[in-house]
Amino acid sequence: MTITAAADGSALGNPGPAGWAWYIDDNNWAAGGWKHATNNQGELKAVLELFRATAHVDDDLLVLCDSQYVINAITKWMRGWKAKGWRKADGKPVMNLDLLQELDEALVGRKYRFEWVKGHANHPLNEAADSRARAVSEAYQRNATIPAGPGFVAGGPAPAASKAAPVKATPVKSAPAKSTAPRASADLGLFDFEVDRPHTVQVTLSTEELGRLKRRATGRGVSPEELLRDLI
Repeated sequence: MTITAAADGSALGNPGPAGWAWYIDDNNWAAGGWKHATNNQGELKAVLELFRATAHVDDDLLVLCDSQYVINAITKWMRGWKAKGWRKADGKPVMNLDLLQELDEALVGRKYRFEWVKGHANHPLNEAADSRARAVSEAYQRNATIPAGPGFVAGGPAPAASKAAPVKATPVKSAPAKSTAPRASADLGLFDFEVDRPHTVQVTLSTEELGRLKRRATGRGVSPEELLRDLI
Protein backbone atom coordinates (compact mmCIF):
# COMPACT_ATOMS: atom_id res chain seq x y z
CA MET A 1 0.00 0.00 0.00
CA THR A 2 1.03 3.63 -0.46
CA ILE A 3 0.65 6.41 2.08
CA THR A 4 -0.09 9.71 0.36
CA ALA A 5 0.81 12.78 2.39
CA ALA A 6 1.41 16.48 1.81
CA ALA A 7 4.28 18.32 3.49
CA ASP A 8 4.60 22.09 3.72
CA GLY A 9 6.33 24.91 5.57
CA SER A 10 5.57 28.50 6.49
CA ALA A 11 7.66 31.45 7.68
CA LEU A 12 6.22 34.86 8.50
CA GLY A 13 8.77 37.33 7.22
CA ASN A 14 11.05 34.54 5.96
CA PRO A 15 12.94 34.33 8.22
CA GLY A 16 10.58 34.79 11.12
CA PRO A 17 8.13 32.74 13.16
CA ALA A 18 8.02 29.47 11.24
CA GLY A 19 6.00 26.28 11.08
CA TRP A 20 6.02 22.92 9.36
CA ALA A 21 3.30 20.34 8.85
CA TRP A 22 2.59 17.05 7.15
CA TYR A 23 -0.94 15.87 6.49
CA ILE A 24 -2.50 12.55 5.50
CA ASP A 25 -6.04 13.07 6.76
CA ASP A 26 -7.78 14.75 9.68
CA ASN A 27 -6.80 11.89 11.99
CA ASN A 28 -3.18 11.66 10.85
CA TRP A 29 -1.12 14.85 10.78
CA ALA A 30 1.54 16.65 12.75
CA ALA A 31 2.98 20.14 12.97
CA GLY A 32 5.68 22.09 14.76
CA GLY A 33 8.08 24.95 14.23
CA TRP A 34 10.46 27.53 15.61
CA LYS A 35 10.39 31.09 16.86
CA HIS A 36 12.73 32.09 14.03
CA ALA A 37 13.48 30.11 10.87
CA THR A 38 13.11 30.17 7.08
CA ASN A 39 10.44 28.75 4.82
CA ASN A 40 12.92 26.25 3.35
CA GLN A 41 13.71 24.98 6.83
CA GLY A 42 10.01 24.47 7.43
CA GLU A 43 9.60 22.63 4.13
CA LEU A 44 12.54 20.30 4.86
CA LYS A 45 11.44 19.69 8.44
CA ALA A 46 7.93 18.73 7.32
CA VAL A 47 9.30 16.01 5.05
CA LEU A 48 11.78 14.84 7.70
CA GLU A 49 9.09 14.47 10.37
CA LEU A 50 6.80 12.67 7.90
CA PHE A 51 9.49 10.06 7.25
CA ARG A 52 10.20 9.71 10.96
CA ALA A 53 6.53 9.32 11.84
CA THR A 54 6.06 6.51 9.29
CA ALA A 55 9.42 4.79 9.79
CA HIS A 56 7.87 1.74 11.50
CA VAL A 57 5.52 0.79 8.64
CA ASP A 58 6.36 -0.93 5.34
CA ASP A 59 4.08 1.13 3.11
CA ASP A 60 5.46 3.15 0.23
CA LEU A 61 5.33 6.90 0.73
CA LEU A 62 4.08 9.42 -1.84
CA VAL A 63 5.03 12.92 -0.72
CA LEU A 64 3.13 15.84 -2.22
CA CYS A 65 5.25 18.96 -2.02
CA ASP A 66 5.00 22.46 -3.48
CA SER A 67 8.70 23.21 -2.94
CA GLN A 68 10.95 22.51 -5.92
CA TYR A 69 13.90 23.20 -3.62
CA VAL A 70 12.99 20.34 -1.30
CA ILE A 71 12.21 17.90 -4.11
CA ASN A 72 15.41 18.68 -5.99
CA ALA A 73 17.53 18.72 -2.84
CA ILE A 74 16.39 15.21 -1.90
CA THR A 75 16.07 13.55 -5.31
CA LYS A 76 18.80 15.28 -7.34
CA TRP A 77 21.35 17.27 -5.35
CA MET A 78 21.84 15.60 -1.98
CA ARG A 79 23.91 12.66 -3.21
CA GLY A 80 26.38 15.00 -4.93
CA TRP A 81 26.51 17.35 -1.95
CA LYS A 82 27.28 14.45 0.32
CA ALA A 83 30.04 13.16 -1.99
CA LYS A 84 31.64 16.63 -1.92
CA GLY A 85 31.61 16.80 1.87
CA TRP A 86 28.24 18.56 1.91
CA ARG A 87 29.41 21.35 -0.35
CA LYS A 88 27.83 22.71 -3.50
CA ALA A 89 29.42 22.69 -6.95
CA ASP A 90 30.94 26.12 -6.28
CA GLY A 91 32.58 24.81 -3.11
CA LYS A 92 30.33 26.76 -0.74
CA PRO A 93 28.77 24.94 2.23
CA VAL A 94 25.28 23.58 1.74
CA MET A 95 22.60 25.53 3.59
CA ASN A 96 20.32 23.78 6.11
CA LEU A 97 23.00 21.14 6.62
CA ASP A 98 21.61 19.66 9.85
CA LEU A 99 18.18 19.05 8.34
CA LEU A 100 19.65 17.58 5.15
CA GLN A 101 21.90 15.19 7.07
CA GLU A 102 18.96 14.05 9.19
CA LEU A 103 16.91 13.54 6.03
CA ASP A 104 19.76 11.54 4.52
CA GLU A 105 19.54 9.16 7.51
CA ALA A 106 15.73 9.02 7.50
CA LEU A 107 15.56 8.04 3.82
CA VAL A 108 17.70 4.92 4.21
CA GLY A 109 15.71 1.81 3.33
CA ARG A 110 12.52 3.72 2.56
CA LYS A 111 10.39 3.33 -0.57
CA TYR A 112 9.17 6.74 -1.60
CA ARG A 113 8.59 9.20 -4.41
CA PHE A 114 7.85 12.91 -4.57
CA GLU A 115 5.21 14.69 -6.60
CA TRP A 116 5.19 18.44 -7.10
CA VAL A 117 1.89 20.21 -6.59
CA LYS A 118 1.22 23.88 -7.14
CA GLY A 119 0.86 25.75 -3.88
CA HIS A 120 -2.28 27.71 -3.04
CA ALA A 121 -4.17 26.08 -5.91
CA ASN A 122 -6.91 24.41 -3.86
CA HIS A 123 -5.21 21.01 -3.71
CA PRO A 124 -6.95 19.50 -0.63
CA LEU A 125 -3.92 17.82 0.97
CA ASN A 126 -1.54 20.67 0.19
CA GLU A 127 -3.98 23.23 1.55
CA ALA A 128 -4.44 21.17 4.72
CA ALA A 129 -0.68 20.98 5.30
CA ASP A 130 -0.19 24.65 4.45
CA SER A 131 -2.91 25.84 6.83
CA ARG A 132 -1.46 23.80 9.69
CA ALA A 133 2.08 25.01 9.06
CA ARG A 134 0.88 28.59 8.95
CA ALA A 135 -1.14 28.09 12.14
CA VAL A 136 2.08 27.12 13.93
CA SER A 137 4.01 30.14 12.63
CA GLU A 138 1.16 32.40 13.70
CA ALA A 139 1.07 30.71 17.12
CA TYR A 140 4.77 31.41 17.58
CA GLN A 141 4.17 35.01 16.51
CA ARG A 142 1.45 35.39 19.17
CA ASN A 143 3.29 33.28 21.76
CA ALA A 144 0.26 30.97 21.79
CA THR A 145 -0.17 27.20 22.12
CA ILE A 146 1.34 25.24 19.23
CA PRO A 147 -1.18 22.98 17.40
CA ALA A 148 0.97 19.84 17.17
CA GLY A 149 -1.60 17.35 15.81
CA PRO A 150 -2.25 13.68 16.63
CA GLY A 151 0.71 12.26 14.66
CA PHE A 152 0.56 9.09 12.58
CA VAL A 153 -2.02 7.05 14.48
CA ALA A 154 -3.03 4.84 11.52
CA GLY A 155 0.22 2.91 11.73
CA GLY A 156 -0.13 2.17 15.41
CA PRO A 157 2.55 2.94 18.00
CA ALA A 158 6.17 2.61 16.95
CA PRO A 159 7.92 -0.44 18.44
CA ALA A 160 9.94 0.30 21.55
CA ALA A 161 13.72 0.13 21.22
CA SER A 162 15.53 -2.57 23.15
CA LYS A 163 17.95 -0.17 24.83
CA ALA A 164 16.88 2.78 26.89
CA ALA A 165 18.79 5.76 28.20
CA PRO A 166 17.31 7.59 31.21
CA VAL A 167 17.06 11.34 31.06
CA LYS A 168 16.30 13.23 34.23
CA ALA A 169 14.95 16.71 33.93
CA THR A 170 16.31 19.22 36.37
CA PRO A 171 13.86 20.58 38.96
CA VAL A 172 11.95 23.52 37.55
CA LYS A 173 9.38 25.85 38.92
CA SER A 174 5.93 25.39 37.47
CA ALA A 175 4.89 28.25 35.21
CA PRO A 176 1.96 30.25 36.60
CA ALA A 177 -1.37 29.49 34.99
CA LYS A 178 -2.54 32.01 32.42
CA SER A 179 -5.93 32.25 34.08
CA THR A 180 -6.21 33.55 37.64
CA ALA A 181 -9.35 31.52 38.28
CA PRO A 182 -8.80 28.43 40.48
CA ARG A 183 -9.02 25.07 38.77
CA ALA A 184 -10.71 22.01 40.20
CA SER A 185 -8.53 18.94 40.72
CA ALA A 186 -10.56 17.00 38.17
CA ASP A 187 -9.64 19.59 35.52
CA LEU A 188 -5.90 19.29 36.10
CA GLY A 189 -3.80 17.62 33.42
CA LEU A 190 -0.93 15.22 33.99
CA PHE A 191 1.61 18.02 34.27
CA ASP A 192 -0.58 20.63 35.97
CA PHE A 193 0.05 21.20 39.66
CA GLU A 194 -2.17 22.81 42.29
CA VAL A 195 0.81 24.06 44.29
CA ASP A 196 3.28 26.52 42.81
CA ARG A 197 6.52 24.83 43.86
CA PRO A 198 9.40 23.07 42.09
CA HIS A 199 8.73 19.57 40.76
CA THR A 200 11.01 16.90 39.34
CA VAL A 201 9.95 14.91 36.28
CA GLN A 202 11.91 11.82 35.21
CA VAL A 203 11.63 10.62 31.63
CA THR A 204 13.02 7.36 30.22
CA LEU A 205 13.91 7.47 26.53
CA SER A 206 15.27 4.90 24.12
CA THR A 207 18.60 5.64 22.47
CA GLU A 208 16.77 6.56 19.27
CA GLU A 209 14.34 8.81 21.12
CA LEU A 210 17.17 10.52 22.97
CA GLY A 211 18.91 11.19 19.67
CA ARG A 212 15.75 12.72 18.22
CA LEU A 213 15.33 14.86 21.33
CA LYS A 214 18.87 16.20 21.06
CA ARG A 215 18.48 16.92 17.33
CA ARG A 216 15.23 18.76 17.88
CA ALA A 217 16.73 20.75 20.73
CA THR A 218 19.70 21.68 18.55
CA GLY A 219 17.35 22.74 15.77
CA ARG A 220 15.55 25.08 18.15
CA GLY A 221 18.76 26.38 19.71
CA VAL A 222 17.93 25.12 23.20
CA SER A 223 19.13 22.35 25.52
CA PRO A 224 17.28 18.99 25.68
CA GLU A 225 16.11 19.91 29.19
CA GLU A 226 14.65 23.20 27.99
CA LEU A 227 12.88 21.43 25.12
CA LEU A 228 11.37 18.95 27.57
CA ARG A 229 10.12 21.82 29.71
CA ASP A 230 8.44 23.37 26.66
CA LEU A 231 6.77 20.03 25.86
CA ILE A 232 5.50 19.74 29.43
